[in-house]
Amino acid sequence: MTFDQDLKSTVRTIPDYPKPGIMFRDITTLLADARAFRRSVDELVQPWAGSKMDKVAGIEARGFILGGAVAHQLSAGFVPIRKKGKLPHTTVSIAYSLEYGIDEMEMHADAVHPGERVILVDDLIATGGTAEGAVKLLRQIGANVVAACFIIDLPELGGAAKLRAMDVPVRTLITFEGH
Repeated sequence: MTFDQDLKSTVRTIPDYPKPGIMFRDITTLLADARAFRRSVDELVQPWAGSKMDKVAGIEARGFILGGAVAHQLSAGFVPIRKKGKLPHTTVSIAYSLEYGIDEMEMHADAVHPGERVILVDDLIATGGTAEGAVKLLRQIGANVVAACFIIDLPELGGAAKLRAMDVPVRTLITFEGH
């Protein structure tokens, strides 16, 4: 069995969630599998192992789990990017587009300093609206977004291509066709 097949076998697919026609890719089963979780983190980190990274930014909520593990492996700090109103200190925020409207995310204003090298992490890239917003938020305060990493890519939805068009290299481990 290849790495791709092995990793895909640990992702649970839930049809018609959160609405009819959507095939939800649930990584909680991958996270519960110690071998798959460790291998995923190792593979996400691999291109930057030995490189100096200042921070890893994780998008709420599964990006916190993966991002924390990636930050640990890279000996980098971790920065949470959260939904509006969840952080206790001075924040910077950005509005971003979703399939069904507009939302806002924020991070602490002092979490990243101008010029710091940052990797963005989340579990899945679909349309890319959230990741695009996170890149813009990081750049707004002067971060050098070195790359964006995801376990799953849904390439038909174009999110990874959208980030590459912003000059952000994208690393994904597995792909699923469709939504």
